[in-house]
Amino acid sequence: MTGLLVTGIGVVAPTGVGVEEHWASLVRGEPAIRPLEGFDAARYGVPLAGQVRDFVPADHVSPQLMVQTDRWTWMSLAAATLAAQDADYTAPEDDVYATSVFLASGSGGNEFSQHEIQGLWAKGPRSVGAYQSIAWFYAASTGQVSIRDGFKGPSGVVVTEGAGGLDSIGWARRVVRRGTPAVLVGGTEAGLCPYAVLCQATGGRLSGAGRPEDAYKPFDRRANGHVVGEGGAILLLEEPGAAAARGAPKVWGEVAGYGATHDAHHHEDPAPDATQYARAIRLSLADAGVSPDEVDLVVADGAGVPELDRLELEAIGAVFGGRAAPVPVTAPSSWTGRLMAGGSALNVATALLAMRDGIVPGTAFLDDPVETPPGVDLVRAGRVQDLATVVVLARGAGGFNSSLVLRRHRAEEAA
Repeated sequence: MTGLLVTGIGVVAPTGVGVEEHWASLVRGEPAIRPLEGFDAARYGVPLAGQVRDFVPADHVSPQLMVQTDRWTWMSLAAATLAAQDADYTAPEDDVYATSVFLASGSGGNEFSQHEIQGLWAKGPRSVGAYQSIAWFYAASTGQVSIRDGFKGPSGVVVTEGAGGLDSIGWARRVVRRGTPAVLVGGTEAGLCPYAVLCQATGGRLSGAGRPEDAYKPFDRRANGHVVGEGGAILLLEEPGAAAARGAPKVWGEVAGYGATHDAHHHEDPAPDATQYARAIRLSLADAGVSPDEVDLVVADGAGVPELDRLELEAIGAVFGGRAAPVPVTAPSSWTGRLMAGGSALNVATALLAMRDGIVPGTAFLDDPVETPPGVDLVRAGRVQDLATVVVLARGAGGFNSSLVLRRHRAEEAA
């Protein structure tokens, strides 16, 4: 059975603007985590970040729209354009409701809001513009993409923090089942202004290390937190018949299965065990009709927090521990920083690229791996490997767990 097809990918990430730029950086093993620029981040105890350096907003967003929106939305608008171009897709003229936009957001329009709040306190209420009411809002990127591109199908926003990129795909499947043939999914984030960094620093999960090689180290014995990043990815999903009817030029892969659970434990503290996380993985495999033995790679969430890393390995081991050979597990977000909802969306793009080229990107700075449960093979350096089925995992602060199964598309099987 053929699932939804991924026909377009747009990437705006610390590793590059454009899908091939991002992939080339990962294949070369180039860390994109650097000293945070733009303000004195040392005051907040967060010296490093994954910033998008090559992004020129004016190349992607009109001046009229730029003044109404936040940097986060600029990146979403750019990634949506890149995804549509990659898929050679435009909204059908005879059906403006044939395309939906269902993005994720974990942070919203931070920089825009900070400037408006500064104006409020320095100059008074009249200095606050009318666009403050919409630029910060979680649904701003979904709405602006929909309006600009004429995508008027059922649309929405998912707010499940780091799990949002996968959850937007879960919602897209519902939208397609109800009759909409194409959906833009994924998301971006831009939480690197002082206000946003401070909000994240209070969570206690950020690394204060001053060197990239000492900072974000998922599954390493010296793991001490994660590094914040910005950007993400937007993908175009299509119902197979609709993609074939319009002659889609390429198919990156198939969304074969999806599962999501919630720990129902505490809004800040990790769950005492990985039961619900493992359950999400099992749900996605069952949905795809795939056994643990058929999975070629797991793209992990990779929190970089020792307790969260332990729970993730526990969940993966619980599902894949009975295999004849351990399942390779990698955490590509270690090269970019954690991008919240944008990170899980970017990991989906990375997994599809890995399947295309048969290359597994390694985990950055995994120098001294923690002990792993049976069935888990942590990928320290990039390797060549045939990949037909990949599982992408994601977690959101507050107890959200999501798992997505991607499968290589075979046109002859789909026919």
